[in-house]
Amino acid sequence: MNWTDERVEKLKKLWSEGLSASQIAAQLGGVSRNAVIGKVHRLALPGRAKAGGNATAARAPKRTAAAPRAPTYASRLATTRTVTRQQGATMLKEEIEIDVMEEMEYRPAKNVIVPISRRLGLTELTERTCKWPVGDPLKDDFHFCGCESPDSSPYCTYHQRLAYQPVNERRRAAARAN
Repeated sequence: MNWTDERVEKLKKLWSEGLSASQIAAQLGGVSRNAVIGKVHRLALPGRAKAGGNATAARAPKRTAAAPRAPTYASRLATTRTVTRQQGATMLKEEIEIDVMEEMEYRPAKNVIVPISRRLGLTELTERTCKWPVGDPLKDDFHFCGCESPDSSPYCTYHQRLAYQPVNERRRAAARAN
């Protein structure tokens, strides 16, 4: 059986539509499933999802390395890695991008004045004390700020500025994230 240009084009079209090698062999006629698989391999046609999916649905979309949306304690780096995966009875190699985390050192601003905490426990909090948590709740040194808080606020003046952002700043932050 000769592979004419016309039959090769039909093979490529049917392959990209997601038909199986057996279905393509039946439509082409006079060719076996293995002959179709061999020709697909020699033409280096891309793999695709099982059960009749199309070629674009099978491929994982490539992710690009984007800048972090908000300041984080780790920056992301994208690296390319070749992996093999099974597609039916065929092993496919594809390059994917993976995110690698790089630790960054946190340096607090030097011009900020932090009020001295009263280091209250949960049972010592009242309506007029700051309920800002400090530290890891699973550690023994965990406590709450405990400074005096203004009326109808769970936090002292300092922690209010950390907890509540003006509406305009929230909108700008949301716009930058999108």
